[in-house]
Amino acid sequence: MTDGPLQAPVIPPRPRPEPRKPSGREGPKAGSRPPFRLFGGFVRSLFMIAIIGVIAAGVAGYGLYRKLESDLPDYRWLADYQPQQMSRIYAGDSRLMAELAAERRVFVPIEAIPRRLQQAFISAEDQNFESHQGVDPIALARAIVTNVEQYGSGRRMVGASTITQQVAKNMLVGSDRTILRKAREALLAIRLENALPKPRILEIYLNEIFLGAQAYGVAAAAQAYFNKSLDELTISETAFLAALPKAPNNYNPLRYPEAARIRRDWVIDRMTEDRVITTAEASAAKAEPIQARPSRRPDMVAVGGHFTEEVRRELIQRFGQEQTQGGGLVVRTSLDPNLQAATEVALRNGLMAYDRRRGGWRGALGKSASGPTEWLPALEALPRPPGMLNEWRQAVVLEVRERDARLGWYERPNPRVPAEPRYGAVLLEDLAWARPVLPAQPGQPPRLGNAPRRVSEVLSVGDVVMVEPEPNRPVPAAATPRSAAPAGPRLERLALRQIPEVEGAVVALDPNTGRVLATSGGWSYERSQFNRATQAQRQPGSSFKPYVYLTALEAGIPPNQRFLDGPIEVSTAQGVWRPGNYGGSLSGGYVTMRSALERSLNLVTVRIAQQVGIDRVADTVARFGVIDNMPRYLSMSLGAGETTVLRQAAGYASFVNGGRRVEPTFIDSVQDQRGRVIWRSQARECAGCEAGPDGQPPRIAENRQQVADPIAAFQIVNLLQGAVQRGTGGRAGAGLNRPVAGKTGTTDDYKDNWFVGFTPDIVIAVWVGYDDPRSLGNGETGGSNAAPIFREVAAAALQGSPPVPFRAPPGVALVRITTDRGESILETFRPGTENSATAPTEGGGGSAAAARVDSGLGGLY
Repeated sequence: MTDGPLQAPVIPPRPRPEPRKPSGREGPKAGSRPPFRLFGGFVRSLFMIAIIGVIAAGVAGYGLYRKLESDLPDYRWLADYQPQQMSRIYAGDSRLMAELAAERRVFVPIEAIPRRLQQAFISAEDQNFESHQGVDPIALARAIVTNVEQYGSGRRMVGASTITQQVAKNMLVGSDRTILRKAREALLAIRLENALPKPRILEIYLNEIFLGAQAYGVAAAAQAYFNKSLDELTISETAFLAALPKAPNNYNPLRYPEAARIRRDWVIDRMTEDRVITTAEASAAKAEPIQARPSRRPDMVAVGGHFTEEVRRELIQRFGQEQTQGGGLVVRTSLDPNLQAATEVALRNGLMAYDRRRGGWRGALGKSASGPTEWLPALEALPRPPGMLNEWRQAVVLEVRERDARLGWYERPNPRVPAEPRYGAVLLEDLAWARPVLPAQPGQPPRLGNAPRRVSEVLSVGDVVMVEPEPNRPVPAAATPRSAAPAGPRLERLALRQIPEVEGAVVALDPNTGRVLATSGGWSYERSQFNRATQAQRQPGSSFKPYVYLTALEAGIPPNQRFLDGPIEVSTAQGVWRPGNYGGSLSGGYVTMRSALERSLNLVTVRIAQQVGIDRVADTVARFGVIDNMPRYLSMSLGAGETTVLRQAAGYASFVNGGRRVEPTFIDSVQDQRGRVIWRSQARECAGCEAGPDGQPPRIAENRQQVADPIAAFQIVNLLQGAVQRGTGGRAGAGLNRPVAGKTGTTDDYKDNWFVGFTPDIVIAVWVGYDDPRSLGNGETGGSNAAPIFREVAAAALQGSPPVPFRAPPGVALVRITTDRGESILETFRPGTENSATAPTEGGGGSAAAARVDSGLGGLY
């Protein structure tokens, strides 16, 4: 063995195998990838894309969630939510006058909603309501499948909104049809479920859901469709209400009875499936027809439209539009419904009496078919004229003869039954008032022609007119039906009617409290919502004079002081003003204040205003609230200023109650929806009202403003009694058999007629005139037009009550005197002034208190 370096063994090369011949089963060529590796790469790519997509979708979804979350409205207020409720206005006798609401809704707490009704809505709208958390995945999946199957069929897509989602939509997110809205709705529904208990969610839903017929909520719907309370509903009626949320207008039982029945039966089947009712109950409910009985408001006051509107305006002024129409207010008013009805009738009678005397016949409403078979459908198609009284009818003239005309009209007691044709006659003897209207000068009353001598001068065949049936007046035998009416029907006597152009207003109030008991602002609230009693500014004429005389009495001038009833001239910047008495008459000497007021002498009134100063007169009417800022002109003493009927009534009320200011009120009290009194008209303090039965009688503090001396106020009352007993207001007290005081008023050119009068218990102010001031006609005075209306209203107000005297204040002196006409009366004096009348005075000539010529003569009579 020799020493030396080690060497690696030499390994011989492996022999290269011989190439094999192709056999038809060759593997892949050198350098190619196996098939499973290629497929695996594709799957890995798809997997990576899916992962990236999921991550992107997650990021996008989270971003969308954050955006939706930031845009979500606050839902926590629903925990204390109180829905809008109708406000109700009640008359003084607690009868319902009106309901104020943008939506007819009656809120009912969930405890008062019958369980069966709750289950009916759950079965129809959200069967899994008790178990889901705001969104129902099962219903959502079912809706998706159904919509896919019905795609392209034209059918409406099926929804899957839960009751909670519907609450979120109705109360929070709105009803726009977008995917984002649905997403917000679902997210809010989940949060609502976490924030509110299930009963509260269901309570909001059942009180907010719109169910057609202007009804929001189940209680309002039960009244609207069946005139029932919730606990009176049958299973069939309950199921019908639960069928409405899907499409209330499409299931109206009066318009679509078959669709309503099918939908109701479907709800009954769902209730049976949910074991809310038994199979027997379901069969009985399906056999029951849907008998809709639309509700009628209970015992609604049918009069007082202007009064109600005045109350509504005051509520909006005090509480705002939203609170007035949706705050569930209970409003107690001072309205006396019986007196209100009598007031409206009295005003209409007075306006019709004037119109028949001065208005003439202004023609038919229009023309219509008059054939035997054509007139009835043509007449039915005509609209009802606004302002036509309920007892009047539209009629068409069918035949005209010399002394009578035959007319046809119809009666329809029930709107669901066919109209019943009726026939009547208008006689020539009842048409004496229907004189033709001739052209007149602008601003002047119409000139009238002669009374008609034959019926054809008034009516012609085909005329459509207003008539009033008079069943208690027989038709003469000569006026028998001929070609116009078939044999058999009874011919009724008709009175031709037309709506007057002249307007008027009346206010009746309690002088001790200022509570307005009745008011009428015109012929008809339907024709004109403008309230002429509270909104129209008109010249009061001579009805303003008592304030001038009161100022003189407060200045110490006794009622037997004499003034010259003679011509007077007042220098003004525009010229010389020369007032005059009504008709230009003069007594030719000196008259007492009493006689001047009773006879409404303008010249004496101007002299009295000159003597006491027009500034003091202006202060008096401001204290009484009649005219706040009266111009300092002597013509104002004759009523040339402007005021309202309501203010005049309140001013005269201060005479009655001893000179204390009266604030007229229409509302007695207002309660919120929980019954708490939030406003009361009478703010007088009552000491001892909280004491028990053993305490002293309570004492009500008198905190009304004293605006006139009590003795002077009583003196004016006494003078105004004379104006009714011996003066221009004689028609006002005729037949009342009790003390009545008041004053007429007629303005320049007879444009305004007034009478404001009172008894110890009531004050009534009446105005008659045209909306666009124009003459009522020569000789048309407050004594002839307004005083009779006063008398009719007063008779209705005082019916059944014993007469009581006016209450005299302490210290007044009653002295028997002889009047200018030689009558013996008891005159009222302030103590110590019984003999203070000075020698007759002219009252001054020219005056520094200038009167404007352009204001004209304010008061005439």
